[in-house]
Amino acid sequence: MPECKYSFWKMPSRRFADGEVVMGRWPGSVLYYEVQVTSYDDVSHLYTVKYKDGTELELKESDIRSQSSFKHRKSQSSSSSPSRRSTSRSRSRSPGRPAKGRRRSSSQSREHKDDKKKIIQETNLALLKPSENNTRRYNGEPDSTEKNDTSCIILEQKSKPDLEIERVLEQYSLRPRKEEKKKEEIYSEKKIFETIKTIEKASSKTKELEFGGRIGTFMLIFFLPATVFYLLLVCKQDDPSLMNFPPPLPALESLWEARVFGIFLLWFFLQALLYLLPIGKVVEGLPLSNGRKLQYRINGFYAFVLTAAAIGTLLYFQFELHYLYDHFMQFAVSAAAFSMVLSIYLYIRSLKSPEEELAPGGNSGYFVYDFFTGHELNPRVGSFDLKYFCELRPGLIGWVVINLAMLLAEMKIHNQSMPSLSMILVNSFQLLYVVDALWNEEAILTTMDITHDGFGFMLAFGDLVWVPFVYSLQAYYLVGHPTAISWPVAAAITILNCIGYYIFRSANSQKNNFRRNPADPKLAYLKFIPTATGKGLLVTGWWGFVRHPNYLGDIIMALAWSLPCGFNHILPYFYVIYFICLLVHREARDEHHCKQKYGLAWERYCQRVPYRIFPYIY
Repeated sequence: MPECKYSFWKMPSRRFADGEVVMGRWPGSVLYYEVQVTSYDDVSHLYTVKYKDGTELELKESDIRSQSSFKHRKSQSSSSSPSRRSTSRSRSRSPGRPAKGRRRSSSQSREHKDDKKKIIQETNLALLKPSENNTRRYNGEPDSTEKNDTSCIILEQKSKPDLEIERVLEQYSLRPRKEEKKKEEIYSEKKIFETIKTIEKASSKTKELEFGGRIGTFMLIFFLPATVFYLLLVCKQDDPSLMNFPPPLPALESLWEARVFGIFLLWFFLQALLYLLPIGKVVEGLPLSNGRKLQYRINGFYAFVLTAAAIGTLLYFQFELHYLYDHFMQFAVSAAAFSMVLSIYLYIRSLKSPEEELAPGGNSGYFVYDFFTGHELNPRVGSFDLKYFCELRPGLIGWVVINLAMLLAEMKIHNQSMPSLSMILVNSFQLLYVVDALWNEEAILTTMDITHDGFGFMLAFGDLVWVPFVYSLQAYYLVGHPTAISWPVAAAITILNCIGYYIFRSANSQKNNFRRNPADPKLAYLKFIPTATGKGLLVTGWWGFVRHPNYLGDIIMALAWSLPCGFNHILPYFYVIYFICLLVHREARDEHHCKQKYGLAWERYCQRVPYRIFPYIY
């Protein structure tokens, strides 16, 4: 019996039940809005509430009040002078303007203060009329009776009444001293608009598991390396048909060579050294859940140029770069082993990380799941950001080096003085893609990989193994299975790649420029739907065509990379097939996160832009 009492005493009291309609304070402001309690976290002691526009946030109990207490306060503020309650004098005139020649009595002063409180509370709780909260009018479109109760519009409508009250309070010095210190932050119109920023949920336990949950992520840890090794083994065969399963397996001792692993380590730490060079600008990333912004040095393109100079020097001194082709499987095994060791290190160090530094999608409490998806959001050693470094440097630049090695291997094996036209196209297209990514390196700071996903096995293996060894599959295939194409066919494939690249680059530029500075006059032609977070959802330009035009451009380019390999085997088309599956899955993740984050505004966006990736198809 004593144990039962003790356990009951330890449990935190919960005031509000699931489904209860209460008044919740909007984070970073003094405004209260009607919300519904959806759940309660016993660990963090936070309530998950849903606003009328569909936005879900986590609030402390101190930021939630019952509706009855709110109404009680409202009546109190107007009941100190019952005889004047029915009059409208204080509302029709300025509340601080007494009649000439009359001195304000103490009761009038109290009445003024009560009326002031009443005005503030009624302003905070007032619902906007549909015509005042019209997204189409905001974007210069025809009027509509559609209603969208977004908090950024509520703040905009609030600013004028608050500023009027502010002027009165300042004129007659009726504000308490503790409010005097906060007056600019609460009522200033400039402050209101400067503090409208993305509201992210505080890091808490991950409730919705992706990738098949614990079982799915456990299987992927083994399935992904097996897929890479299978593709490389099949591609090496005379008949690279996927039906030839299983392919001849090499001896285990032939898969590992210390010299190869040493070369891989040398490559990795060379790129790390180039990353640390004090060249290139330093920019800030998007705000984290605690409001802090991390700094990143943008020098990927410089690292690529220096790497190209180093490779050119090696070739000048007769270095056999096709050594990569001869030991390709061993390099893949070395990279996989290194990514596994790196993932273990990342998970161990994440166990000591503060709660606010954990990834929102990798904090489930399940070892395998968090190990795979990444437990810590931005693991850093000093100023060295491990995730940001691996995202673009060793794997992406390594992809170009591998393609060049395959080109040289083709020339040597087939005794050619020039590479084949197919090999030139594959190298050129993929080189353009990599250079574009490094030139626009800053754009990666707004991607899901950086802002949402933790750094675990999924990204470590993807960046260091999957990208360089699977994305170079077309060039690896052409070494052993040369394919001749005519110049007209090559021209058609080039045009297709250019179309895909144009869609990809222009769509990403539109998005990134709008995210960085929505008020840029150059973007004035873009229309958008405002959301409760203060951000806008583009409904014109490429983003009014489909919801993910950058994915559409990516898929078109992927097809252009595979076409030079001909149609004898499906193996070179593995990349485009995989990429479609990847982007459809990522699009589904984007949809889920955006619906939670933007609520009703996202539903309206989906009505305006019905197609996800492929226009008139999907």
